[in-house]
Amino acid sequence: MISIEPVAAPGAPLARRNPVAKVAAALAFSFTLLATLDPVAPAIAIAVELAVLPLFGIRYRVLARRSWPLLVSAAGILVTLVLFAADRSGRVLLDAGPVLVTTGVLLTALGLILRVLAVALPGVIVFATTDPTDLADALIQNAKAPARFAIGALAAFRLVPLLGQEWQMISMARRARGVDAGRNPAAKLRLFASTAFALLVGAIRRGTRLAVAMDARGFDAGTPRTVARRQPFNRADALLIVVAAALAGSALTVSILLGSFRPLIG
Repeated sequence: MISIEPVAAPGAPLARRNPVAKVAAALAFSFTLLATLDPVAPAIAIAVELAVLPLFGIRYRVLARRSWPLLVSAAGILVTLVLFAADRSGRVLLDAGPVLVTTGVLLTALGLILRVLAVALPGVIVFATTDPTDLADALIQNAKAPARFAIGALAAFRLVPLLGQEWQMISMARRARGVDAGRNPAAKLRLFASTAFALLVGAIRRGTRLAVAMDARGFDAGTPRTVARRQPFNRADALLIVVAAALAGSALTVSILLGSFRPLIG
């Protein structure tokens, strides 16, 4: 089951911050780390993210459950670089036919994996501590985003859990009709592809019906809209953004001082 509801403790100091401030802080922290390819800066950033996690009211076990796609992508990066990396410099650690693992390959893979985790974890933390309705309201009030965009994004976000339910329904219906791949990997792949296509068709139809229903209820009207819940933006929210940018800059500074800084460009 896919869940989009916040899992943070309501009284956590950083979980109470304005949703726009949390998104801006996550973007400032993440995009600063894209300037380097070395593993030192993202490793420091990950340590900072894990250290401040209790301030967001999230347990480490909950974060691990929310971040499992990142761990899968990290494993994919490692396998891809081990098999297809062009740079095989450094000391040879394993030479098994087409598989040649060197210290240079592992260093490059480590840097990319840490960058993926360091850049993506702030977003996971933000959405794990933010109610989608509060985020849409804050985008309209504080970021001056068009109401049509914010409400449409909220409606699409609310449909995400339904995709998991619909996937289960399609799989159960096919199993009831005797459509089962068994232990055949090729048959499992074909069944997965056909189920994904059926889910895509159903999602498009559901999205079309939702768009027509929203237009019929005046969500596309040009008149100014009111909001039921105010989302104040105060000094603490601005301070969160500044501190996030400063921490990311500090991680880059440490990388430069240690001599491991590898700029993305140049």
